[in-house]
Amino acid sequence: MPQDSTAFAREVARTIGAESEPLIRMQGIRKSYYIGQPNELEILHGIDLTVYPGEFVAIVGESGSGKSTLMNVMGVLDRPTAGNYTLDGVDIHTAKENELAAIRNSKIGFVFQTYNLIGRQSALKNVELPMLYAGVPAAERTARAQQWLERVGMGNRMRHRPNELSGGQKQRVAIARAMVNDPALILADEPTGALDSETSRVVMDLFHEMHEKYHKTIVLITHNRTLADECQRVLTLHDGRIVDERKGGGIRGTL
Repeated sequence: MPQDSTAFAREVARTIGAESEPLIRMQGIRKSYYIGQPNELEILHGIDLTVYPGEFVAIVGESGSGKSTLMNVMGVLDRPTAGNYTLDGVDIHTAKENELAAIRNSKIGFVFQTYNLIGRQSALKNVELPMLYAGVPAAERTARAQQWLERVGMGNRMRHRPNELSGGQKQRVAIARAMVNDPALILADEPTGALDSETSRVVMDLFHEMHEKYHKTIVLITHNRTLADECQRVLTLHDGRIVDERKGGGIRGTL
């Protein structure tokens, strides 16, 4: 990995016309579990990571490399044990729990391998949920949810429940849900991991559209190096450390 990762990120951001102030700035991030116990385990060993607005970044690594732990910290689902993390100007270390909850709901859109849809609710109601937490009025919630389901090609399935949808359809609903509050950051954790190659292509094309058309900053966490190569910057995580960082192709592939 380049010795000055921040400088490398800044150079990539400059080439794509991204803004100058980082959206994500992580310095020396460590994450341990069972602290103070004989089985104490450190998963992340000093992560330095900078992401600028408008970037499409991939974090690639094998199972056990620490990808999901890093995603949880990045998405403020978990606090780091040590280090500094600033997200969109907010110091995560000093933020209160209610502030972190508001950040998760308003600044971050999550897309998971397992979709995380509520089974008893329709696609429409699932997409409305983040707006419900944000206090958006009912009529506006419905209109925005319908709009985003149309945009991801699920307009004719919005009344269906998750058990009536295919894996690819569920993931499209999840992407609509992630986008509906207009977040600063989309975090996608193995979003094609449970899908076949044809459906993976459809889902990945949607991420490209979110990036190109709606100018979203996207961090894609994946073990699939072919998908990672479609991003503008690729970081390799191994045993809780970023061991390589390079420019990606930044263009759609043909899975």
